[in-house]
Amino acid sequence: MKPATFDYVVPRTVAEAVEALGDPEREAQVLAGGQSLILEMHLQRSRPELVVDINRIPELDRMNVEDGELRVGALIRHAAFESADAVPGPLGTLLSRAVVNIAHPPIRSRGTMAGSFGWAHPASEWCAVGVALDATVEVTGPDGPRALAARDYFLGPYRTARGPRELITAVRLPLLGEHTGAGFIEHRRTHFCFAQVAVAAALTVHDGVIGDARIGLVNSADRPVRARAAERTLLGAEFGPLPTGAGSRTTIRSPAPAGSPPRRTPRRSPNRMPTSRTSGRPSPSWSAEP
Repeated sequence: MKPATFDYVVPRTVAEAVEALGDPEREAQVLAGGQSLILEMHLQRSRPELVVDINRIPELDRMNVEDGELRVGALIRHAAFESADAVPGPLGTLLSRAVVNIAHPPIRSRGTMAGSFGWAHPASEWCAVGVALDATVEVTGPDGPRALAARDYFLGPYRTARGPRELITAVRLPLLGEHTGAGFIEHRRTHFCFAQVAVAAALTVHDGVIGDARIGLVNSADRPVRARAAERTLLGAEFGPLPTGAGSRTTIRSPAPAGSPPRRTPRRSPNRMPTSRTSGRPSPSWSAEP
């Protein structure tokens, strides 16, 4: 199947892109990496009358740290985060551990973080990271620029608070402090499938006690969500000794009331899809892989 007929423009500035998107009589789509859009157009599930290719706008192809935040321009590719050294501190660790779960190298070399926020798929790794860290999405439209908090940005599958004539120009993520540990884990049937469930987490520990917890869940609802009940449980919990050596584990002990019985794990079919739980009383202790 081939795409339906469409017009194609290549603006050289953000202003030109916004002007191209501003025609209310035409359905328009933005092309950055195109790793979702092109497939949908080939299947004719998306039939834009106009495609606005932003790949020739230099100001969108920049990533820098300013005011304690990492600002990721709309043209920064997934592959830019594969090295933990690309971004300072624990945030670089989190992004590098998340990005390897995104498809495979050819897609990571073309797709963009901003594109993931624009597409808003519930299985998107970046969107869950953004929600967990209270990211900010910068957009520019006919009425000028504005900033949207990630917690308010996602409205459902493929639905966001961004207006149809607005362009995502950048995503801002707060840097993580030196006492913060971060990780990402994902389960899917094959390497080429979307995540069935995944978790992005960042814990800040002072004197062996968890002072801040941020947990974002992938594909656990119709949009990325914070596991706020789990976060509240972790606050004030004692963090066990840091792991040493491969395969070691560290234990987190919850401040649950003494005498709380441990939750029994029911027997599961090997073919049953994993689920995540974000509410209810936790076990008194559990282990976390480093």
